[in-house]
This record gives sequence, C-alpha cells and structure tokens, in this order.
Amino acid sequence: MLASRRSLLAMVAAGTALTPALARAEDMTRTERSIGKADAKVTVIECFSLTCTHCAAFAHETLPKVKAELIDTGKIRYVFYDFPLNGLDFVAFQVSRYVPIERYLPFVEALLATQDRWAFGRGIDPKEELFKMAALAGMGRTTFEKAVADDDLKAWIAAQQQVAADRWKVNATPTFIVNNQVHSGEMGFDEFRKLIPDA
Repeated sequence: MLASRRSLLAMVAAGTALTPALARAEDMTRTERSIGKADAKVTVIECFSLTCTHCAAFAHETLPKVKAELIDTGKIRYVFYDFPLNGLDFVAFQVSRYVPIERYLPFVEALLATQDRWAFGRGIDPKEELFKMAALAGMGRTTFEKAVADDDLKAWIAAQQQVAADRWKVNATPTFIVNNQVHSGEMGFDEFRKLIPDA
C-alpha cells in the first residue's frame, strides 16, 4: 500500500490549487471535518483510527465509491471522527488537525495509504516520518512541533473519543453511525450502501 512521492504530493495537494487560503490551521483545530452537502438527508459519522489497517482498507477500497455515488450526489454528509487507539494515533490526529482544512482529507488519505511507512516501519522514528508527510502538505517544522505539543488539543480529542464511547458504545474502528444506528467493522460498498436509507 506504499505510494510514491509524486502520488503523495498529488494526494495532499488535491483540490487546493483553486481554494483560497483559510485561517491558520491551528485556529481551526476543533472544527468538524466533513465532506458532502450540509443539508444532505443522511449524515454518516465514521469513527476511525489513523493506525487502523481496517480503516486504511476502507479508505482505499470503499470510500472512493462512497464519495462518487453517495457523497457527491448529495445523498449523505460524511463526518470524520477522531478515535485514536494509541499514542501515535493521538500525535497523528493532532498533526492532521493543524493541516489547513482544505487539505485535511487528502492528508488523512495519504496517512492511511502509507501506514507501513510512518506507523509500522521497522527502525524508523514515527514522529519524523509524520513530519515528512506533514511537510508534503505544506506544514513547516514549527507548526508541526506546535501540533505535537498541543496538550489542550490532545485532551479535546480524548474527550470527543469518550463522547463516542459513551453515546454510541464505540470500542473499535472503523465504526459508522447512521441515523444513530451503530455499525462496526470494515465493509465493502454494497454492504455500506445498505446502511443508507433510499440509497
């Protein structure tokens, strides 16, 4: 599942050429990360982990078709919900929330596609590998270190995770909440589509 440097750059930069500069990423760290029309009839929340191989497989194999057939057509709004499973996950989520919002999804997709490089590689410094990924998204070292050291953001992510655990009994990733119904586990597109009313 390794990607080339050129394809990573394309993933991270996707959709940014025509997007006006937004407020600095650190000012928007707690803003919801979602795609799709705000007035879509159905909202899907995905509780996911950046070090979860099942989340990576879903992002690679199923989410592109979900985007094309359900999100881009206005049927669903899709919300990304941080659910870290370990300390490295927290760091990766903190960094992802410092990436400008218009680059968030390409950055997260790049992280999920390259877990072998930054999360599971042998003899590597995961934090340094994360910085290399963040640098591809245009993040400088100072901002990266600020993100990693942002204990308030870490506490906020942990609190949000607890909300998901309390409200929906989330205890694994990926978990999908559709109309307050909870569905856990990686799934293909046909299985996912069955969760969506009138899809």
